[in-house]
Amino acid sequence: MKFGIFYEISVPRPWDPESERTVYERALEQVRLADELGFDQVWAVEHHFLEEYSHCSSPEIFLTACAVQTQRIRVGHGIVVCVPQINHPVRIAERAATLDIISGGRFEMGTGRSATWTELGAFCANPDDTKKTWDEIVRCLPKMWTQERFSHDGAAFRMPPRAILPKPYQKPHPPMWVAITSPGTEIDGADRGLGWLGLTFGGLEEQEKRIAEYRRRIKVCEPVGEVVNEQVNTVNFLYCHEDDATGVATGRRLQGTFGYMAAQLLSAREAYPTPSYPALGLLPQLRPDADSPGDSVRVPDGLCIGSPERIIEAIKKWESVGADRVNFLLNAMEVVPQEEVLASLRLFAKEVMPKFAKSEKAEPATALAGT
Repeated sequence: MKFGIFYEISVPRPWDPESERTVYERALEQVRLADELGFDQVWAVEHHFLEEYSHCSSPEIFLTACAVQTQRIRVGHGIVVCVPQINHPVRIAERAATLDIISGGRFEMGTGRSATWTELGAFCANPDDTKKTWDEIVRCLPKMWTQERFSHDGAAFRMPPRAILPKPYQKPHPPMWVAITSPGTEIDGADRGLGWLGLTFGGLEEQEKRIAEYRRRIKVCEPVGEVVNEQVNTVNFLYCHEDDATGVATGRRLQGTFGYMAAQLLSAREAYPTPSYPALGLLPQLRPDADSPGDSVRVPDGLCIGSPERIIEAIKKWESVGADRVNFLLNAMEVVPQEEVLASLRLFAKEVMPKFAKSEKAEPATALAGT
């Protein structure tokens, strides 16, 4: 079991000239500490126009700062929006390769297609097309990274033969993942040999069934790249405190604040019904328990808040259903003071991490296709 940290970069109102810089500086301090403590990965999302919820529209720049300020932690772009109106596929490949070089081969490539109408609508992207363009782009990226010359004539983009530069430091290319939110996406990922970059909302029993089917399908996949990534990477909340009641109370406030903010977003399917988004996804699921910020909602089974002992048991449950990695959201809207976030990380590393086997060096979990 490996552990990481995960960022939305939420910036609460009222804003002043220092608001965004303060949040980014705090996040970088957390990343530096996580690297020192032995966490394996840091992930950052790509979102646009989502006021307060996420001011992380250029995660590759944030992740570059993470890379140059750390020694071993892997840096994950989770996810790159693979919609050509938002990111040209060639630019995705170029930026990823550059970050892989700067990080010394520590880059992880998450892919997805966005879930909010606020983002898709602003870029005039047709939701009917996003699944098809995601598929086209994830099949092209490994070719751009490994071929001397690349050309393409498809629905998402066209280009004549060109050398896509630079090439990634990792050979043959960085590990690839797909965001798993709505049911069925894990099958799309498994069939293409992509890692599971998922969210832990949903019961453990449901997750166990989905993970088992993912494992079954990926064994017979036709990978889009030259490596198969069969890891299951989940996202959770983290607030670790010596006093269980204090940990649970603060953790609930963190969970409730994130849930409230996410529940305000408009999913693509709600604004534009389309077969390309067969389910409403994560956002509407959060609304029943998010009537106001910081609601004292029921703590779901497997949530990593409370004492080290409680969190150890929660992680064991995720381990038992097949999860390989857990990434932790440490804050939302800055409801947890910075010194408490850092103390939570230190206590987790001291009391929880030793209970789970891990390698001494952060490594990607991939296998060459066909092996």
